[in-house]
Amino acid sequence: MMLKLVKAAFICSSGLLGTMDLCGQQELDDPLMVEVFQNAKGIARAVVENPDAYRLQIIYTQINRDKKGVPHFKNYYYHVDPNAYFNPASMVKMPLAFLSLEQLNEQRIAGVNKHTWMAFDSSYPRQVALLRDTTARDGKPTMAHFIKRALLISENDPYNRMYQFVGQHDINKKLNQKGYASTRITRQFMGFTEDQNRRTNGIRFYDPSGKLIHTQAPTYNIDSFQFPSPILIGNAHMDRNDNKVDAPFDFTRHNSISLEDMQQMLQAVLFPEYVSPSKRFDMKEDDRQFLLKFLSQYPSETDDPKYDEKLFYDSYVKFFFQDSSHRMPSHVRVFNKVGWAYGFMTDVSYIVDTKNHVDYFLSATIYVNSDGVVNDSKYDEETVGFPFFNEVGRLFYDYELKRKREHRPALNGFGIRYDKRDPNDLRTPIRIVDN
Repeated sequence: MMLKLVKAAFICSSGLLGTMDLCGQQELDDPLMVEVFQNAKGIARAVVENPDAYRLQIIYTQINRDKKGVPHFKNYYYHVDPNAYFNPASMVKMPLAFLSLEQLNEQRIAGVNKHTWMAFDSSYPRQVALLRDTTARDGKPTMAHFIKRALLISENDPYNRMYQFVGQHDINKKLNQKGYASTRITRQFMGFTEDQNRRTNGIRFYDPSGKLIHTQAPTYNIDSFQFPSPILIGNAHMDRNDNKVDAPFDFTRHNSISLEDMQQMLQAVLFPEYVSPSKRFDMKEDDRQFLLKFLSQYPSETDDPKYDEKLFYDSYVKFFFQDSSHRMPSHVRVFNKVGWAYGFMTDVSYIVDTKNHVDYFLSATIYVNSDGVVNDSKYDEETVGFPFFNEVGRLFYDYELKRKREHRPALNGFGIRYDKRDPNDLRTPIRIVDN
């Protein structure tokens, strides 16, 4: 196979303690990426040979340690363009989880933390109150449980609740202040109007006995957004009434984050001391460890919430390792978030192999909608998307296994102790979710 080398991307690295900041537009194909893709087969080969047709972008990050064990990160790019829109879908749940824990930490309200019982009011028309979380063992909504649900199988309502807690104004202000300038998060997954998305619910916090300890008032974001030129995708779309409209779908005012920013957000939580201080999230170490656990724990290991592990198998949200077996290698952990909607599929992952002493970042987004009709729920996920991610995951995993390192990393998976299912728990597992 001959892959066309369009233009070599350049690497932007500060060289300080392994830190790096992505800079500017990385134009198209890095020679190392082209080398790896020489071994691509089947669907993966078809996609990488036609990256524009699939709106493909890939970032691969090597991690090399020096003799003191300090990691140094080096990014390689394939067809990456921060100005090329893709819908992040559920990827927005990742920064919302980070910001929610940051806000809890910065508020410093006695008794209010990720495990505190929360109740959401309906403060404006169409808002949905939440007094009980039926997926929780004790039925009490908490930020910790929302984050678990958002990360383990990518449920949607937890995202809405995190959005309501942080608020549209602070979500965008904080992420932009941290340098994630591509980020624009404007909507919940509620079918709301723009005005309704600017409004948040009132929230009450209770101690274990049911005593009210804090009230968060509803808010309204008065700031304006700067939207780009119209983002029109597809040749037709289905409207809210399920009628076909012979015109492209308008994504201009939808959520938006570049692949580089998402990779950097994940790196900022996994390796906070090796990214610029401005990019870090201000959270307690206990909260960071909680995130690491549920970015990588499997539904089969988790009993609160207790998901049906046959439907929500271990590789369910691990696209780079999702094959027909639905199993994960026992010595591999993937710290990641995925998103899929409107034919867009994205995975931003940090992969650790403790047996072979290998770790690296791999991020990719692809558009799989061959009929060109957006919002019809007829996409090529099974025939193109999942096979593509699995093949690309295999290519880079194999490359990493063979890659020589001057200093072998000592990897222990961050020392996380994963949960185990209680064999005596006879509760009916959760089978129906909105994700």
